[in-house]
Amino acid sequence: MSTASPGAPARPAPGDDARGLVLGLLGVATFALTLPMTRLAVVDLDPVWIGPARAVCAALPAAAWLAWTRAPRPPRELLPSLAVVAAGVIVGFPTASSVAMRYVDASHGAVVLGVLPLATALAGAWRDDERPSRAYWAWATLGAAIVCAFALRAGGGRPQPADALLVVAVAAAAVGYAEGARIARRIGGPATICWALVLSAPVLAPVVAALTWIHGLEARPSAWLGFAYVTLFSQFLGFFAWYKGLALGGISRVSQVQLLQTFMTLGFAALVAGESPGASTWAFAAAVVAVVAAQRMTGTSAPVR
Repeated sequence: MSTASPGAPARPAPGDDARGLVLGLLGVATFALTLPMTRLAVVDLDPVWIGPARAVCAALPAAAWLAWTRAPRPPRELLPSLAVVAAGVIVGFPTASSVAMRYVDASHGAVVLGVLPLATALAGAWRDDERPSRAYWAWATLGAAIVCAFALRAGGGRPQPADALLVVAVAAAAVGYAEGARIARRIGGPATICWALVLSAPVLAPVVAALTWIHGLEARPSAWLGFAYVTLFSQFLGFFAWYKGLALGGISRVSQVQLLQTFMTLGFAALVAGESPGASTWAFAAAVVAVVAAQRMTGTSAPVR
């Protein structure tokens, strides 16, 4: 285990880029069901409760994993970074996206969140000293423009009020992803999300208890199914692959596979919520896949790890 600070020098092994991409894609596939399952949950459960509640519940298997693997406590200097991760992917994104899902459907949310890869790359450049090439930024910007055009088309040419919450969710997730990737290089992806969950649980538990008292927990099985998924997979297991992938392949490169998440989510929304994406949706999907493929061939000057 390296003793360097997050993002500090440690040269990557051959094949890390490819393995990082595969792990990133696995994480994205897991996260692609988050919005459809959140839509199921918010029908009966309070959306503000869902954000911290899924974190507190996910802290239980996280604590079990840490105990089973006998993971050492994170060094004191990593605690501020873990707090950033918690604020971004444990509190910020889940709460903002859950509230937004009360007002827009999963398909709309998916296309707005399509700008997340670009936001993550920006956060990586800011926090991790990555220096993507101009061609990289051109392709990434084009990909974001495609999904933004799709979002505007779906909204009748103008953004909806819930889009502001989704933008907050994007910013929170991007910073949490970038910071988590830096920590993962030192303690590993699973330990990063597990420690963030365990350390934030004592702070969030009283909030969950208060909201439970106010709103109650009466809900249909479908709502609990949605909550169970976003707790176990979106908040816990998905990050095992995602943070490891970002750490191995580089934040700016691996984050671009998130462009595919928009269209994965559309497919899952059709299965879960009965939505029917039309031919134009799949045309946008083909365009995004082409952009991701082109972006993969550009140069990225990542920090030497």
